[in-house]
Amino acid sequence: MSDAPALLDPAPQVTDATSFAAATDASAAQMADLQAFAALLAEWNEKMNLVGPSALAEFWSRHAWDSAQLLRLAPQAEVWADLGAGAGFPGIVIAIFLKGREGAQVHLIESMTKRCRFLEAVVEALDLPAAVHNERAEDLKLVVDIVTARACARLVRLLGYARPYLKGGATGLFLKGRDGTAEIEEAKAAWIFDYSLAPSLSDSSGQIVIVKGTVRER
Repeated sequence: MSDAPALLDPAPQVTDATSFAAATDASAAQMADLQAFAALLAEWNEKMNLVGPSALAEFWSRHAWDSAQLLRLAPQAEVWADLGAGAGFPGIVIAIFLKGREGAQVHLIESMTKRCRFLEAVVEALDLPAAVHNERAEDLKLVVDIVTARACARLVRLLGYARPYLKGGATGLFLKGRDGTAEIEEAKAAWIFDYSLAPSLSDSSGQIVIVKGTVRER
């Protein structure tokens, strides 16, 4: 384990769209896109159950904020890969904030076709700098700055999915909850990897596992 990055500013309290905008310094255009994303998520959720009911109620305080905080850890990164992109957290949120930046691209990687249809609809509706890949993450050959995932898999499996991206020079930013420490210990039994931790700003019991360098099997 390497030294952890310096503690970020005290976590802002995000409870709604207004406090989210203040915490992230989101522009009016970005907030409009996020509102549209939330509306599309609610609409599509009625027919394919993308997220649980609580996710819609906690869109700003939990899910959008959980996703947006990653930008503080990699403010210069332009090309991202979101593994198991699912309902668009964090990938769609990242793409909204990167919209208009030259060279920006978010690869939304999802193996379930119906979820890809939703992601494609959002990307098209909001004209986002993103591409949807209906494939297994480990089968793609993409060179990215950041590889990320949220609620995709336990870290021991996630490192296997992310290994090709990390080998290509990417940094891994993996959002983990209260079981993050246990997942790290489990992963150490199978992999040799260099990591550090950053506190989650959206969940006091959560953390972000930052992985750099080649991941090797034990």
